[in-house]
Amino acid sequence: MRPLRAEARRKGVARMRRGRHSALAAEPHLMARLRGMVWGPAEFVGPPPFRLTAKGFLVGSLAAGAIVGSTVAGAWYGITGLAAGEGGLVCAALLVLYLCRVRAGRALVGVVAVLAVCLALRTPPAAAGVVLAERGRVESVVVTSVDGGSTDVPGGGRYLCSVIDQYGVPMKVRIWRGCEQTTRPGDAIAVVYDVKGRVPPRGAEGGGTALDALSGLGGWLAVLVSACVVAVVRSYRLTLPEPTDVPQHRGQICSSRLVPP
Repeated sequence: MRPLRAEARRKGVARMRRGRHSALAAEPHLMARLRGMVWGPAEFVGPPPFRLTAKGFLVGSLAAGAIVGSTVAGAWYGITGLAAGEGGLVCAALLVLYLCRVRAGRALVGVVAVLAVCLALRTPPAAAGVVLAERGRVESVVVTSVDGGSTDVPGGGRYLCSVIDQYGVPMKVRIWRGCEQTTRPGDAIAVVYDVKGRVPPRGAEGGGTALDALSGLGGWLAVLVSACVVAVVRSYRLTLPEPTDVPQHRGQICSSRLVPP
């Protein structure tokens, strides 16, 4: 009995050692797989291929153009959903689905999603500025009341003026551009309004061209396109999917069992 127990003990120790070695060998592979899932596999040597860089730039540019263009079109033609940025949010969702389809890194997909949503939410005011810059008309209105605004503007409060047009009709929106602390009821300020009434009027102070209205989105556009380039480039794979290795491993185990000792 003692020799049998000793032999069983030796086999158990050997089995534990083999399991420990296999676990240690699998740990680097597991870490590499997790890193590929989070940041993308990026299975290339040296600088990224030009084809991937161009593809990422094209994807980012198309997505950014669709987000901004749909909102500007909605403001121009009076489509409420598009003008409010809902079309831009749909474009952002399609961009995220595409990156998931090409198996980009989860972290990079999240970064792109946040940037695309922020761009979609910041575009409506710029789109209204484009419309007013292209077909807006400036007229003088009379201030009826001035309210001390909140402190959402760094360095001072924002003042809101209720105004009436030259026919004595009150405007539905209050004006803050050109409305200052020294403005009093009865003063005249200039506002720019859409001749088709599809965009609410605003103060004429600081008005410019359509490019000036979109200039505030330049940073968001550049960052979004850059993030798309990185996500697409790092999604590049050379190896085959790992599930194809499983049948080979099982076949090796089965064949080893058929070999007599």
